[in-house]
Amino acid sequence: MANRRRSALILVGHGSTLNPDSSAPTFQHADEIIRRRVFREVYCAFWKEEPSLREVLRMVESNDVYIVPNFISEGYFTETVIPRELDLSGAITERDDKLIKYCQPVGNDPRMIDLLLSRARTIAPDVSPKNASLLIVGHGTQLNERSAEAARLQVQRIRAQQIYAEVCEAYMEEAPFIADWRKLTSQPDVIVVPFFIADGLHSYEDIPELLGMAIRPRRSGSGKAVPFDQPQTPGHHVIEGRRLYYGSAIGTDPLMADVILDTVDRFDREHVAPQPQSQEAETPIGDALEHLTERGAIGEIEIEKTSTGYRLFHCSDRTALQAAKMFRRAIDARELARFDGAGSYRPLKGAPNLPQGWVLELENLDQVRRALDYFYPAAIGTWRAFQAKHLNVVPLRQTLNRQTGMYEIAGKLTAEQAEALVPAFCNSKQKCLRTILWEIEPGKPAVDAQKADPDFDQTGLGRQATPILCAEACNLLVAAARSTVKKSQRKATT
Repeated sequence: MANRRRSALILVGHGSTLNPDSSAPTFQHADEIIRRRVFREVYCAFWKEEPSLREVLRMVESNDVYIVPNFISEGYFTETVIPRELDLSGAITERDDKLIKYCQPVGNDPRMIDLLLSRARTIAPDVSPKNASLLIVGHGTQLNERSAEAARLQVQRIRAQQIYAEVCEAYMEEAPFIADWRKLTSQPDVIVVPFFIADGLHSYEDIPELLGMAIRPRRSGSGKAVPFDQPQTPGHHVIEGRRLYYGSAIGTDPLMADVILDTVDRFDREHVAPQPQSQEAETPIGDALEHLTERGAIGEIEIEKTSTGYRLFHCSDRTALQAAKMFRRAIDARELARFDGAGSYRPLKGAPNLPQGWVLELENLDQVRRALDYFYPAAIGTWRAFQAKHLNVVPLRQTLNRQTGMYEIAGKLTAEQAEALVPAFCNSKQKCLRTILWEIEPGKPAVDAQKADPDFDQTGLGRQATPILCAEACNLLVAAARSTVKKSQRKATT
């Protein structure tokens, strides 16, 4: 592997506003790559979670940036959504003194066959491949013919090795369908490997149900769905006299970190990229952090300098710090920010419901920055860009008109509908602590003066706090705009 100690890596996942485990594999693989010290910086970004695709580059200081889609196949997201949201012009984009390299999705990597075979052996260690059917299960869609291409290719490669008696493919939304597994396979043992990035609703509930397994509709403490009852015999389910073995999504395998690094290596072999304008990374974000620590607050978090470093805690806990639970790693902030005090998932990190009862002791400003990027993704980089007067603020109308697919209809939101939606959806007391800089359209404010004032503390505590700036409407608001338009259309037809 080439020396990439001056480069940054961004892993792009789908994420979810409902399932807290959707982004877990992407973070897991990023953590492993960070541990190996291959890149100077490693970040994650998501379509449905934070950091969003629109803001993640503001977190990056390196001038040489690799973008790796943590997706199984090429399709709508890798060909349309990700390039659009990141403003990419192709495999190589030069913008804002950065050289951005857009890699293929991880599902295209030749080593995926190793992961699939390894997972199959793990699922059914005592099953003879010569008497077993291996069923690779993908999503598929009739909207994009390339969606099933990655799974189909892996099936062909495994079949050519003649390890299993038969190797088949099946999909949720296109033929051959998962529900037809009895016809597709003939062996007494059937090993089913979900060709998905993360364990979510599909792998926990939909696929087991389509396979004929008994669904157990309850969730574990982490929010995970518990997919099916314990099998009659450890390791498998007996369905119509045949033994069915079922495992977790392939994207959760620890070996995926190696696949991601292989994907980056393959990009460099296949592309001749110009050198970044500067070989050195930009000056660290220290100025913005120093400013933040001087003010001592951002969102619901207060920051104090101590004799050994820095202390972060919830603003409501100042008088109860001795009873708070102690944490000492920047990465602990990610888990602290996932759920509110009642255990509900927090897809919007700017929501005024950060849990209380914790203290985070950190040694230096670099750790403070990492922690704050977990608590409030890209807040420091966005504040820095704002101070430097090069923050790109995008009107709501432009954001809505950029949408495609199922969200394209959001572009039909009227100005009157937006004027009612935005203040209700983004209000600081109940929804989001961000300071909104964008307008509905040029000359038409989206919110009142206080909500748009970077000097106003959105918590209502009247502190001199660093603001969490919102330069563009988030995907949750876009989804709300879509719902508003659809509801209006339904009313018009009744």
